[in-house]
Amino acid sequence: MNRIDMQGRFAIVTGGASGIGTAICQRFANSGARVAVWDLDGNAGVSAAAGLPTVSGGAHIGVQVDVANDASVASAMQRTLEAFGRLDVMVCSAGITGPNKVTWEYDPDDWRKVIDVNLNGVFLCNRAAVPAMLANDYGRIVNIASIAGKDGNPNAPAYSTSKAGVIGLTKSIGKETARTGIRVNCITPAAVHTPIFEQMTQQHIDFMLSKIPMGRFGLVEEIAAMVAWLSSEECSFSTGAVFDVSGGRAVY
Repeated sequence: MNRIDMQGRFAIVTGGASGIGTAICQRFANSGARVAVWDLDGNAGVSAAAGLPTVSGGAHIGVQVDVANDASVASAMQRTLEAFGRLDVMVCSAGITGPNKVTWEYDPDDWRKVIDVNLNGVFLCNRAAVPAMLANDYGRIVNIASIAGKDGNPNAPAYSTSKAGVIGLTKSIGKETARTGIRVNCITPAAVHTPIFEQMTQQHIDFMLSKIPMGRFGLVEEIAAMVAWLSSEECSFSTGAVFDVSGGRAVY
């Protein structure tokens, strides 16, 4: 593993207690950053933070947060800034898939829940992060979208729509902050085998695999590697951009 220099940096990873989020937290800590593991399951967040490699300058922390609730996000940000003193990196990895159904059979309550977590949650976390980063004229925001946001997966209308929204939001904030020291980008992974698969039907999992030319699912470590570079100081001339990690699935 190449080591990307994040020494002395302070990072937040939402959904950091499992799956891709955990791999990102591990990569950040191995690169020297202190990490705030934000998760809906507060105890899991604390446990995940305690299991990260130690770094100089202090401990990692776990913070309970509901990313879809603006008051909860504001409280989590305040607690994080009190612990760290500043914010350099925000990675929005928290998300849900919702049920696998055709659009005309999709329950409106399920639709709202997916949009609330996957899109509104990213908006609220980005909204909270930018002022903290502007205070030091430096920051890196990485939003985890999905190849479904570009292609539109059948039987996943809310998920596909939410991730398309994340791409649009990223481009908007990237332009708004382009003349500052903040860089805002997103990645669009193809399917990665994580606990989120438990929310999907086997038919949908098989469909996603069939679309990947490499013939395999991505690894969480592969996603974390891309996120680590986008979160580093070296990522200086890319903002409002979309980076594919899709095993060849992306066509644009």
